[in-house]
Amino acid sequence: MLSAAEIARGSTGAVRLLQRDAAGPLYFENTMEACLRSFRVMALVAPIYAAYMLLYYQTVEVTADPGEVVAVEVLRYLIDWLLFPVLFYEIARRRRWLDRYPRYISALNWINLPVMVVALVGLAITIAVPRSAAFLVDLALRVLLFYWFLIATRLALGVGWLIAVLLLIVDWVPSLLLSLVVGRFLGISPLSG
Repeated sequence: MLSAAEIARGSTGAVRLLQRDAAGPLYFENTMEACLRSFRVMALVAPIYAAYMLLYYQTVEVTADPGEVVAVEVLRYLIDWLLFPVLFYEIARRRRWLDRYPRYISALNWINLPVMVVALVGLAITIAVPRSAAFLVDLALRVLLFYWFLIATRLALGVGWLIAVLLLIVDWVPSLLLSLVVGRFLGISPLSG
């Protein structure tokens, strides 16, 4: 498991990236061991994600039974977390960025911890406010999360905005498609009324 010092360091680095601190990437070691260790954040984030999903499923109707929902959401969590590092490895290999791969993926893994906390709070706010305000809160959260990814990409990889946006698309589009497949499979629809 991760130590309290590792959690503090990783979370601080993630927030430093959001603050556009050029030293933010240095909070993450640039070794494959550190990169692989950063995947342990998945276990740390899982209870927050579970709370998020419990809250989310209070706002929708599903045709699937609860066991199917849990199984599919666990699979989605794992696939969503692991897909970009796999895709990016091939991109990094072709672009000769393998020397930066461990630090970048570590940074993205650690960003998931504060992002999930922000997403949980944001979902709670969207449920509590009128629909017109909920849309604005949801939009603001998406902008924040996309910006966080873009800044982390720019600082950890040392690339420009165009490459950062292209990598955001590589990360986001498969995640969006996965969400659409999950939604269709589980028969998710907004609560009526």
